[in-house]
Amino acid sequence: MFNRVAFVTGASRGIGRAIALTLCRAGFDIVVASPEIEKNEEVASEIRACSGEAVTLNLDVTSPESVKEGFAKTLKDKTRIDVLVNNAGITRDGLAVRMKPSDWQLVLKVNLDGAFLCSQQVLPSMMRNRWGRIINISSVVGQAGSAGQANYAASKAGLIGLTKSLAQEMGSRGITVNAIAPGYIATDMTKDLPDDLKQKMLATVPLGRMGLPEDIASAVKFLASDDASYITGHVLAVNGGMYM
Repeated sequence: MFNRVAFVTGASRGIGRAIALTLCRAGFDIVVASPEIEKNEEVASEIRACSGEAVTLNLDVTSPESVKEGFAKTLKDKTRIDVLVNNAGITRDGLAVRMKPSDWQLVLKVNLDGAFLCSQQVLPSMMRNRWGRIINISSVVGQAGSAGQANYAASKAGLIGLTKSLAQEMGSRGITVNAIAPGYIATDMTKDLPDDLKQKMLATVPLGRMGLPEDIASAVKFLASDDASYITGHVLAVNGGMYM
């Protein structure tokens, strides 16, 4: 019996790291992919410490060449990629009236273009195997919007559209495509927010706490499993009720 292979982008920290470790414990071999080479190795070491198998990949999702080479290398080494988690993401916040075009473009390039490029590379092998899972990490911001985050919101809303379109294209091939929309999660991206803003955000969460990266990872594990075989084109909100 072979282990399925999960390819996780942005796996060097935060939600991506939690996803990689959770899928490892669920029996997947993991490709830890990000441009942070040293942190990739740290995550891979954690995976191996719990008897999992991991390889690392220096991946720049903004570069079509890097993406193409990275997936070709992975498929040569592992022969298959069963699950793709498009988790890589950045923010460059600012009011739209003053937002630099470069900040708009970079966020879209990483968060949305990167997910498309990675999906495009993995689909042919999934189609041949007639089995696959693509899981896109969107955001509550992509559903509800957020002042000062027009670029981030647009990229995450775009991921939802990409998810639904790919789900329609790939359903007949045994490939499911879903999105997860995290809410207010304790990560490097949120830890430096001012305390008053954190309290204001917490006040909008009926469950009364920040989410953990592991909350998102558990949802990914479910969508990657055989138990989720009849779910596709879905956006799973993991947000403590802050947006319904």
